[in-house]
Amino acid sequence: MEKIIFPDLYCPFPSQINKHVDVLEDYALEWVTRFNLLRDELSYQRLYKSKFYFLAACAYPYSQLEELKIANDLLNWVFIWDDQCDVSDLGKQPELLKLFHKRFLEILNGVELTNQDILLTHALSDLRQRILQKMSRTWFFHLVCGFQDWFNGYEQEAVIRAQNITPDLDTYIKLRRSSVGVGIFLTLSEMCHQLNITDSLRNHDVIKKLNLMTGDIIAWSNDIFSAPREMASGDVHNMVIVLNYHQQISLKQAMNNVAIMHDQVVKNMVNLEASIPYFGEKLNVQVAKYILGCHAWIRSNLDWYSHSGRYQNIETLELVG
Repeated sequence: MEKIIFPDLYCPFPSQINKHVDVLEDYALEWVTRFNLLRDELSYQRLYKSKFYFLAACAYPYSQLEELKIANDLLNWVFIWDDQCDVSDLGKQPELLKLFHKRFLEILNGVELTNQDILLTHALSDLRQRILQKMSRTWFFHLVCGFQDWFNGYEQEAVIRAQNITPDLDTYIKLRRSSVGVGIFLTLSEMCHQLNITDSLRNHDVIKKLNLMTGDIIAWSNDIFSAPREMASGDVHNMVIVLNYHQQISLKQAMNNVAIMHDQVVKNMVNLEASIPYFGEKLNVQVAKYILGCHAWIRSNLDWYSHSGRYQNIETLELVG
């Protein structure tokens, strides 16, 4: 394997961190431990070294403590499931994956738990209850839609793994926009930063473009930093690997090309923000705060890589019971 030197990525957005970060660090794994989501010491160390509390504290810098704890726990849940889909045999079984996702969505939509549900399902039900104490059911519907899109992306990835092929570029970009999970993370920003995004604003082309760009920026940077782990584990769902395979270029060139794509989307986003239309004084305040939330996620994602040990782990996992 070529020696990998990560390219510098353009990011004009400032680093920020929540004032409750120290409290959150002490709390970081309390919830996942209480729900027994870590089957052994290896799983515990894996999650501990990932430092998702740091990602949450940087991604939601203006959040109050209780909302921040919810965000931390949700991020832990999301990344535990992400590992199940990426580095366990489940990631090659799309039909089984669909069954899990169907049940998760039922729980998010209010169906009662049974003694047949796995621990992850019980934990997800707890998240639902805690979030609904803070937010309306109307708002929660948008969060569920984010989960649905994310689950769909993982199911598509599992189909491709089962076929043992490397997706072409257009196919990869389409499914990556789902699997990156931005619909979950940015919707959660509304809760953490006390935003009031109306449905008409949510469906406006500007907000949709901001969401798309934020997702692409996060996805392409993640693909750069996770490329060594995914190459080592044999996973093809990474832009660097897709370009390396289909364009027959070196890994270094593929990584640099992804960096160029990343930087261009950041510049496009800055240009878009400079041409935001006038929605009215109150709505423009909400849009400005929403944009700051997008910036926080983009910057936090970059800052987190230098603190996290997540992408140094390539162990095969078993399904959490």
